[in-house]
Amino acid sequence: MLAEIAMANAAFSVIKSAVQNGRELAQCGKSISDFLSAEDSLKDKAESDKKSIFKKVMGKDTADFESFLALDQIKEQRRQLESHMRLYGRPGLYDSWVEYQGQARKARKAAEKQRQKEREELIEAISIFAGVILIFGLAIGGAYLFYKYKM
Repeated sequence: MLAEIAMANAAFSVIKSAVQNGRELAQCGKSISDFLSAEDSLKDKAESDKKSIFKKVMGKDTADFESFLALDQIKEQRRQLESHMRLYGRPGLYDSWVEYQGQARKARKAAEKQRQKEREELIEAISIFAGVILIFGLAIGGAYLFYKYKM
């Protein structure tokens, strides 16, 4: 979780300093992308912390507070980024960006589902192949034993 927070903070500081120095937001595209990917991974990590079986069984909830603080910090930085986009960007930039984020999020979810489907298909194909090899091996072994003890 610390790595995601550090990545988000570094990306946000680059964005903030670039805007303060009079550069265009378009020149900060990589940093904005890094900030958003850090935010997404932090949200995923917080969600997985919520669902952690070990945490629930052992009664440990220290990660909850850390996740809350980190997400709160990201939320504040996101508000500042929105303000910068509205003040220093072209008219409608923030609205376009929100729309683009929605499309990108859908595309990432679709890609993740596709990867999961391909993984399941690969596991199924390997299982079928292993089953066929096992059956073929048992048939050959049975035939060998049959001929060996028949004679």
